Amino acid sequence: MATALASVDAPAVPMPRTIHTDPPLVRWSLTILALAAMGLFVVLPLVAVFVQAFEKGWQAYLTAVTQPDTIAAIKLSMLTAGIAVPLNLVFGVAAAWAIAKFNFTGKNVLVTLIDIPFGVSPVISGLIFVLVFGTQGWFGPWLNAHDIRVIFAVPGIILATTFVTFPFVARELIPLMESQGSEEEEAALVLGASGWQMFFRITLPNIKWGLLYGVVLCTARSLGEFGAVSVVSGHIRGQTNTLPLHVEILYNDYNYAGAFAVASLLSVIAVITLALKKFLAEAE
Repeated sequence: MATALASVDAPAVPMPRTIHTDPPLVRWSLTILALAAMGLFVVLPLVAVFVQAFEKGWQAYLTAVTQPDTIAAIKLSMLTAGIAVPLNLVFGVAAAWAIAKFNFTGKNVLVTLIDIPFGVSPVISGLIFVLVFGTQGWFGPWLNAHDIRVIFAVPGIILATTFVTFPFVARELIPLMESQGSEEEEAALVLGASGWQMFFRITLPNIKWGLLYGVVLCTARSLGEFGAVSVVSGHIRGQTNTLPLHVEILYNDYNYAGAFAVASLLSVIAVITLALKKFLAEAE
């Protein structure tokens, strides 16, 4: 009888769980399919760019990437990114801080406005700038009267690039700052920290990796933007052609070796961007 009671009172021994995995055929099939898709759509085009770029040898490659129009396109692309990225950095941090840390009227409207460049075709955004700042646009007569050129000039390229790329930093920081909450900032304010001290000593260190991640993405998009810039640039050689536009002009001129040589510069930037993106994702 005691033995029977003891067996009843004893804790039940948990049954071992069986770990279910997909059959090897399924796993290998999915892996091969993913690798084949990546090779077809990513690796093969990248390899083709470099093969075509060096098809006529190093001398032809160096000639293509050092000609005056190419140098001018590189300088313009760097200038555009050098202005657009800092502007988006300031806007992205301010917008993310306001949305994540405060409740205010119009908050949802601001979030929606940030996402507009993701939902609007870059070509349409370029046409909007032509409508606003073009010769026949809303501000065209005033700009012409004061001899100010926006469309078919560098300012238009910078405006179009800034518009297309401004969500990247904000969209990277908003979920990060919302997940962190505002307890640390509130504690700093209670201890007597000023607003700038709170930002530089608490907020900024907490978001630094996400901020760098957004800046890398914004820079890559700034250098590679084609649609909006193509509409507002006017395709003036040596003046308003960025690197993507210069590739198109070389290709249309049947200078395939030169087009692929310049395209290889953008490919190198893309590879560097992916490497930085991977590093920052792991660091974060």
